[in-house]
Formats: sequence, C-alpha cells, structure tokens
Amino acid sequence: MLKIVVLVSGGGTNLQAIIDAVADGTIRNTSIEAVISNKPDAFALTRAKNNGIDAKCISPKDYKERSDFNDALLAAIDGYEPDLIVLAGYLVILPPALIERYPNRIVNIHPSLIPSFCGMGFYGLKVHEAVLARGCKVTGATVHFVDEGADTGPIIRQKAVEVKQGDTPEILQRRVMEEAEWHILPQAIDMIAQGKVTVEDGLVRIR
Repeated sequence: MLKIVVLVSGGGTNLQAIIDAVADGTIRNTSIEAVISNKPDAFALTRAKNNGIDAKCISPKDYKERSDFNDALLAAIDGYEPDLIVLAGYLVILPPALIERYPNRIVNIHPSLIPSFCGMGFYGLKVHEAVLARGCKVTGATVHFVDEGADTGPIIRQKAVEVKQGDTPEILQRRVMEEAEWHILPQAIDMIAQGKVTVEDGLVRIR
C-alpha cells in the first residue's frame, strides 16, 4: 500500500481528483494519510475532513523563524511515514531537508508543459497569463518529481491542452485543470503505486 501525504494551499481541486481516483480504483493500492496546508482557511482541509482524512494547517506565519516552520513541517510529514508526498497546488518553498530526505518521492503538478512557463514566479494564473501573452496555441500540465530546483525535477507525465481564441487566464486555467491536471496527477500516483516508475540518469523510465 502506497501511503501518501498531500500538501496544498488552496481549494484542493487536484486533491479532490486524487480522493475520487482512490475511491473509484483509478489509483490502486494507495492510502491518503493526511492533507497539510499552509493556510487555515484552505478549502482543501474541509475536503480532507469530509473524507475522513487527517487535516492539518502548518503555516510559516505561526513561527518566528523559517527554520522552526521547516522543522515543524518535516516532523509532521515524517509522523505519517509516507511513501510519497504530493504537492497539489502547494505555494510554499519546501525545506531543503525535506527534499533531501525524500529523493524522488515528492511529486508536483505544474500547469504548463515544462520546460515552458515554469520556474520561479510561474504559478497559478501567472502561468496562464504568460501563455496567452506569448500567443501559444497549445499549453498543458506536467507531473514531475521535485528536486532542489524550481520545476527542474524528472518529468513523469504530461498532457497537452488547446489554447482557444478568446480564452482568458481564468478560462484557460479551468480547461487545463479539467483536461489535464485532474487526469495526469492520479495517473502518475497510480503508476508509482504499481512500481512502474524509476529514475535513471535524471530521467523517468516507465516499465
């Protein structure tokens, strides 16, 4: 059984996609041990509680020193002994110690086709605004392992989404979620749960 902890900052639509996929068997042999958010009012915490999942808020604002927050977050995650950590719209820089402790065991969903429109400053609507400003005809989403860089870890899954004339950032964001994010994130977790994913020479290999 793959034990996962999900980190999220907002409403938790990707979290809901994971919950639904575990429930209907799309994600196999997987248990969601906890949901952790940096925001006490994040609706993701309500989604977790409604589904009988442990929900915690660990916010940098509650600690005088960033190192104290980092220690608290790491201790909370370690307490669940997860096999995989899933970043589902988590807008906090991870403690280096967390990345070091869980190499190739942290995955993130990013709302573009990496390496386009990724890295520092590209998150949320900012990604879709940049896609539209560049006049792209295709965008999409990427699931990747997390390393020390910003969106630089090995890519696991990608899915393209058409950019349509008249799109606003909000409309495009919704389409990318519905057509890509909510599909490839559960797919990636299931692939990992089935032991199909390995990392060799910095690249993901699918068995």
